Amino acid sequence: MLNLPNLRTLLSRVLDLPKLHTVVLFTPEGELVSYVSIPDRPKDRVRVIVGLSTEIWQETREQGVGRVDSQLGHLLVLPVEAQKKDDDDDPPLLLTLNSETSVPWEELEVKQHKKTTHSAQPQTLPPNDPLLHAPNPPKLPTRPDPYKLVAPQLQQLRETLLNLLGSSHPSLTEIAQYYFLHPSKQLRPLLVLLFSQATNGLGSGWHLKKWAAECEGAGGRAEELDRPLTRPDVLNDWNPSMPDHTASFQTSFSVRPPRLPHQPPTPPPFTPAMFVPTVAEPLALLPTQVRLAQIVEMIHVASLLHDDVIDKSPLRRGVASAPAAFGNKLSVLAGDFLLGRTSAALSRLGENEVVELIASVIANLVEGEILQLKAVHADELGVAGLSPTVGQENWNIYLQKTYLKTASLMAKGARAAVVLGGCKEGEVWKEVAYAYGRNLGIAFQLVDDILDYEAGDATLGKPGGADLQLGLATGPALFAWEEHPEMGPLIMRKFGQPGDVDLARDLVRRSSGVERTRELARAHADKAREVLAPLPDSDAKGALEALTERVVKRTH
Repeated sequence: MLNLPNLRTLLSRVLDLPKLHTVVLFTPEGELVSYVSIPDRPKDRVRVIVGLSTEIWQETREQGVGRVDSQLGHLLVLPVEAQKKDDDDDPPLLLTLNSETSVPWEELEVKQHKKTTHSAQPQTLPPNDPLLHAPNPPKLPTRPDPYKLVAPQLQQLRETLLNLLGSSHPSLTEIAQYYFLHPSKQLRPLLVLLFSQATNGLGSGWHLKKWAAECEGAGGRAEELDRPLTRPDVLNDWNPSMPDHTASFQTSFSVRPPRLPHQPPTPPPFTPAMFVPTVAEPLALLPTQVRLAQIVEMIHVASLLHDDVIDKSPLRRGVASAPAAFGNKLSVLAGDFLLGRTSAALSRLGENEVVELIASVIANLVEGEILQLKAVHADELGVAGLSPTVGQENWNIYLQKTYLKTASLMAKGARAAVVLGGCKEGEVWKEVAYAYGRNLGIAFQLVDDILDYEAGDATLGKPGGADLQLGLATGPALFAWEEHPEMGPLIMRKFGQPGDVDLARDLVRRSSGVERTRELARAHADKAREVLAPLPDSDAKGALEALTERVVKRTH
């Protein structure tokens, strides 16, 4: 008979019991039979999914234990077996279990043993069961929802961003604003805002940044960030609706008297002895940091406009892509226009290091696209492409491209936010921001590459399976190549022959490519969470920690 004491004996072979808080019984078809859970244990990290089937057991029973690597973490499937008439019979029940921490599969393999045979009648815990009275671990604090923490700022950022995109050419304004009018993840501005809140007050230059944001004429107030550093009629071409700020081409241009130089106010006296690094309370955001959040989103959208032209994508954010709606030429020009506007906005932030960081991001985006083109069109470009054998070289190219096209903007944007908060050279805060953004960005893209195999057009808001159609071998395909050598020729010919795409998808499905890619993403996300350790505790830090889990578990 299956009873909970015997269950605990069974489970103790693979998990430390103090961390076990829930046991769930399913039929082989995935129907819930019963469950028992220890009261007062935090359930915010429960790692159980429903819908298990006998296929899981069939595919893994040679190991004596089933393993499911889901978006919710590791799931272990143990057979709870009655006397079987035949070795091919399925177990009558599958047991899935969860704990408060993820258990590495390698550890499970070491601990696993042959399971004891029981009949399959689940019971509930009696009130006096010692497991109910086992010492409870301290409750994990509930981490703030990253998006809810800065929801008002994200909304305001989105609404005011459109003011930066106006042009004297209505069609250019329309396409420049096109992607901003549809829902998006806003992950990049989210990172800027959260890191600003998590580190404002820690940098030795915080007092000057805070003063500049409050003192008229110091250049850090919101309205001052909209003022051009150069006369408007020099910056802008002729606009009939702005006759006082632009110059007509009907007459030649004459020299105009120079403006009187601006005399900035003098900051208040401050000595290093007065500085105590403390996260600002309540959590603070500077106008320069909010503007930076808009800038990184504009750069991201500019890259989408260019990518959709190069990739001939028909869909973006659930609607027709800009090239499909406006054509390639206008899409390229709109992307260029956005980059021009971001450059002007950058110059008004007053930090050379921030200008350098964000300018290098734009270069990285181009370098990443070239690296991708080399992988797909090496023969046409007359350059070396992927190595004909699976190995570290191909992985290096893939991860380098992932950093250049995705993680660079997140990493350098987060670092720039901390610099705008007054972090100086030699202070660790901007190093934390860069390391976090780099790891999180790579994890985000790895999951994106998984979703290209798992999700459909409606879920993604863009075409599913696009990578294979473009001839791109991402993480799941590279891992599948290690297990199925026949994937190699498909990758080398860029899935260009009839049937190649379907065959490649089948090879990935029959391999552990998706699971191993998710493990790689989880490793980068875990590292992102780990590097936050030097930051003082705050809601913003908790939100950044929560974001590392959300990125790996996302389904779109």
